[in-house]
Amino acid sequence: MRTPLGTFVHARSGDKGGDANVGLWVAHDGSPAYDARVAWLLDLVTPDAVRTLLPEAADLDVEVHRLPGLGAVNVVAHGLLGQGVAASSRFDPQAKGLGEFLRSRHVEIPEELL
Repeated sequence: MRTPLGTFVHARSGDKGGDANVGLWVAHDGSPAYDARVAWLLDLVTPDAVRTLLPEAADLDVEVHRLPGLGAVNVVAHGLLGQGVAASSRFDPQAKGLGEFLRSRHVEIPEELL
């Protein structure tokens, strides 16, 4: 089913100089689908998938660090913020809204995970 990534994935984002940093994780909410949701998230979030979900990162170096024990991934989009907050003309120069933007993006989620 095509639905927002944030249906069960949470996010926290910010800046590290000119790089945007986003943590995405599946909450431990008691769902019997938790383990399957984590496996799905770990498979979904790749550098190419991030570039698709975040078009302004299409030509950037994107790193994805898998954190399976936490049910999470950490994403770093190098250079997304240019020279950093003081030099950025972006609407969100500190990338504080980036996690929520990614959560709003629609992805294919298997119905058994919903």
